[in-house]
Amino acid sequence: MSMREGMKRGAENERSRRREEADRAPSERVRLLTSAATTIVGLWLALSALPNPTTAAEPPRAPTAPTVIIVTGAAGEEEFGKQFTAWSDAWRKAGNLGGARVVSIGATNATGATPAAGSLTDLGRLQQTLAAEAKQSDGDLWLVLLGHGTFDGREAKFNLVGPDLAVSDLADWLKPMRRPLAIVDTSSASGAFIKKLSAPGRVIVTATRSGSEENYARFGDYLAAAIIDPLADLDRDGQISLLEAFIAASHKVSEFYRSEGRLATEHALLDDNGDGLGTPPDWFRGTRAVKRATEGGTPDGLLAAQFCLVPSDFEKRLTPAQRQRRSELETTLSRLRDLKPKLTETEYYQQLEPVLLELARLYQSVK
Repeated sequence: MSMREGMKRGAENERSRRREEADRAPSERVRLLTSAATTIVGLWLALSALPNPTTAAEPPRAPTAPTVIIVTGAAGEEEFGKQFTAWSDAWRKAGNLGGARVVSIGATNATGATPAAGSLTDLGRLQQTLAAEAKQSDGDLWLVLLGHGTFDGREAKFNLVGPDLAVSDLADWLKPMRRPLAIVDTSSASGAFIKKLSAPGRVIVTATRSGSEENYARFGDYLAAAIIDPLADLDRDGQISLLEAFIAASHKVSEFYRSEGRLATEHALLDDNGDGLGTPPDWFRGTRAVKRATEGGTPDGLLAAQFCLVPSDFEKRLTPAQRQRRSELETTLSRLRDLKPKLTETEYYQQLEPVLLELARLYQSVK
């Protein structure tokens, strides 16, 4: 064979090889893309574990510290008073661990004694505290209600020493808020709070699914423990989100009634997509909602997963802008998962790759 013929045949072989690569099955390209994405995430994990030499010289702007308002309601009986005080202490401990500004209302007078004449009632203190809070901030605002509740078919209320807190009043006081807001109502009949309080940018957690579940709710006990319990960290990121605490506490409630052989009289709900419907804990697989209240609606849980009262060391290094962008990217990932059955494998992974790449770059950029 002449040198020219050899070169010609070599060129034909190369063209043949390139055609074979171009004709590869989509599944093979998907496999390669998936491998690349896995490598990207693996590289980020390795990089994030290394010390950053610029940390001391270029400290990032820290986010505004969260505010936690803990409201302990009228106990009615001494035994309930002891429990509510213990729950309040647990929330206060968590807030202090997370560097939050903690405000306690009602804890020193939870047995039902009438406030002294001329003194500010617990209801008045709550209104005053909320009015003094910044209406726009990147700092999370937590409102935690610990106690009993009632519902008369029209208005849901949280029982306080003195005048009770009506959900319609609370809704009015919270209207000006344009900041991340979590409302945790652990009282009986608290499910009736969701409809009037639900709004975009808010997380609502209630101990019951309706106003008709009026028996004492144990959910508050388990939630106060779960908010700092490492066993509640489902995604193993070193911190417990409000979503994870909600799921863990709800499972504990179910275990209690099952072990006691009793019919459950409370069923917790979480609402954070603004539709006012809420999602029960058994609609989640891990931290992802696999069912939703309305067809095609945004699943609950995405915002609650961003609320961490005691953030990890890594979380503390995120700037407000980085936290916001991460939230947007994770929402995009969730929507992609929902679209997956309607996309080809190639389409799915082509859309997935840039999101994973940006997440990896974001995490690598954290100082």
